[in-house]
Amino acid sequence: MSMIKKLPHYMIIISIMAACSGHPEEKEPAVTPVADPLQYVDPFIGTAAHGHTFPGATVPFGMVQLSPDNGITGWDWCSGYHYSDSIIVGFSHMHLSGTGIGDLTDIRLMPTSAKVDLTKKITDRADHDYKSFYTHDDERASPGYYYVKLLDHNIDVSLSATTHAGIQQYDFPKGQLKSVVLDLSDTNNWDKPVRTKMDLVNDTLITGYRYSTGWAKDQRVYFAIAFSQPVLSHTFADGTSLLKGVKHEGIKLKAVFDFESKEESSTLFAKTGISSASVEGALKSLNQIKGWDFEKVKKEAEAAWRGELNKVAVTSDDEVLKRTFYTALYHTNLAPVIYSDLNNEYKGVDGNVHKAEGYTRYDIFSLWDTFRAANPLLTVLQPDKVDDMINSMLAHYKEYGLLPVWSLLGNETNTMTGYHAIPVISDAYLKGFTGFDINVAYEAMKASAMQDIRGVNFLKEYGYIPSELEVESVTKTLEYAYDDWCIAQVAKALGKEDDYKYFIDRASAYRKLFDPETKFMRGKLADGSWRTPFDPKHSSHRVRTDYTEGNAWQHSWFVPHDVQGLIELMGGNGSFIEKLDQLFSEDSNITGENISADISGLIGQYAHGNEPSHHIAYLYSYAGAPWKTQEIVRDILLTLYSDQPDGLCGNEDCGQMSAWYVFSALGFYPVNPAEGIYVIGSPVFEKSQLTVAGGKKFIVEAIGSSTDNKYIQTAELNGRTLERAYIKHSEILEGGKLVLTMGSAPNKEWAAASSQVPPSMSK
Repeated sequence: MSMIKKLPHYMIIISIMAACSGHPEEKEPAVTPVADPLQYVDPFIGTAAHGHTFPGATVPFGMVQLSPDNGITGWDWCSGYHYSDSIIVGFSHMHLSGTGIGDLTDIRLMPTSAKVDLTKKITDRADHDYKSFYTHDDERASPGYYYVKLLDHNIDVSLSATTHAGIQQYDFPKGQLKSVVLDLSDTNNWDKPVRTKMDLVNDTLITGYRYSTGWAKDQRVYFAIAFSQPVLSHTFADGTSLLKGVKHEGIKLKAVFDFESKEESSTLFAKTGISSASVEGALKSLNQIKGWDFEKVKKEAEAAWRGELNKVAVTSDDEVLKRTFYTALYHTNLAPVIYSDLNNEYKGVDGNVHKAEGYTRYDIFSLWDTFRAANPLLTVLQPDKVDDMINSMLAHYKEYGLLPVWSLLGNETNTMTGYHAIPVISDAYLKGFTGFDINVAYEAMKASAMQDIRGVNFLKEYGYIPSELEVESVTKTLEYAYDDWCIAQVAKALGKEDDYKYFIDRASAYRKLFDPETKFMRGKLADGSWRTPFDPKHSSHRVRTDYTEGNAWQHSWFVPHDVQGLIELMGGNGSFIEKLDQLFSEDSNITGENISADISGLIGQYAHGNEPSHHIAYLYSYAGAPWKTQEIVRDILLTLYSDQPDGLCGNEDCGQMSAWYVFSALGFYPVNPAEGIYVIGSPVFEKSQLTVAGGKKFIVEAIGSSTDNKYIQTAELNGRTLERAYIKHSEILEGGKLVLTMGSAPNKEWAAASSQVPPSMSK
């Protein structure tokens, strides 16, 4: 896939000027990578508290996430696993990373030495004969690998994976009963099976499928499972009814497969291929793993991860910082996942099987979260995948009629607000990605912006979304305004002047909801009056609320395309800074009887544990106070992230929580994620190096950076004094060196002039 075939004219000019000035990276020695970045990744980070990550084995953007399941229903078990637990009911092949969604955990296997009664009614995980206790002392995880000892059965379990298949190694005590349970009936939170199939094709191969419903209504997973030893006996059941024969269809199929217990053969392997399209696709996936060499699969998975993690090299004596950083970088490479199988086929949003012609189909787009920083990070570190991801969104459009909102494996869930595929596509196009049809993309963007659902009909009628007509009206109005700004930029680039004028006008919709008296964005009724009573700390989770998973304090700042316009509404730089200061110093009390659990990671009323707050700390720079951005960003980095299981202060959300950390730890962040600029913050590493397209190196050196030295004194870019508070995407891609001299006291003059603040629509 091409990275940059056609750049916007302003980026070409910048690139030529940079080329003429020369780049010190030609002479500068590269930052020495850590000996092996894998040693600094701990997949258990985020598995405690509300991080909702999984610890199991996968490869970068892999379709298979082979991980343990605790078998319990609950919000903190959305990934199937929580660090507080001590029971395992099996190892399934599909998991969500850090979401609040209780789906997947499909195709679950569990080795056991217990006699399993399939006729027993299961009402709780305690009813499973095959469950087992475990402890963290007998559990390990690293990129591409997971191990645990099942204490009840004295079985050692090791997991690894390829893109489309997983392999499990079960080490039984010699002479012990050796059985494996395949359970397609068990559920995770909202998920439940609606149709299942199992065929014992021969004594080592089982194929079938699991269709299920839940948050996503039409999930389909076809599987092919091979064992390294022949099945000696088997038992099938649908629910509590035993079945005869070797081929079965039902709703809640499960089976027990028994193997010979030989003194000299205590190890059993199982490998599983999956597909959303067909058993044939699953069989081809299965063949991605040749033979039974577990170590070979593990080493190949580790090599894949090493290749991704080595794209960023950091220098620091702080081992905690390195573990936190590289685990965050690891998390940004888990989603979206490759969705097309090895036949390039996948189940589409329309329920039909489609073929991805000339590209790889991706899915699991948690766009309300990831458009903010995770997708922009991909344009820096994964340029070879961006076009395929955009083409995947366009395939969704062709099958469904609209761009994805929150898509899960061939399903549109319409969860969360905005139509945030638009900034992702706009960002890619304006950065020069051309491996997709921009005309189809623009058509899709307009279709999503002109729909008559999700409150857009009210936006078109009133110019804002009235509070009494649509839940979460303020958040929706603000986010649609930003998305419309993104469409306007593409319209302008394509020479569509009338469209540009229309959407740039809609981009100002946020102004209609700003209350100059309280200086908050407030719910407004259809008659133009404010909704009362008003409490900026009040939260109601999706019921009679104007804000999504938050309150007025957290949502009133979302105008990333026109921060200067917001500053003017608040009364200028002084008033704006005062309001920001109050956000971070206000007490952290959230009021209401239905408070959203997503409000977490609080500093005052700032809630870093949820995405709407992620850009706010960088807004000081737009008001001429970048030193305040440096101060609060550094505090967030050091207090709301750690290398412990509870090291994430909120849901990981498919890489967004970690993408904030990756960008901010390196020293910059995309406040407007479709503008191609990054606001400078306060890097935590003395030196870091990004390997970007073409193998070029971009180095950030923070001279004297330490816990106390968090303030920028002076800055240079490629040997020239840098007075502005931001760098450009094009400057990173060209390679070069950003040098920041750090100190313990703020330099309040650096990048404080109006000509030095980041660009904004009103300027």
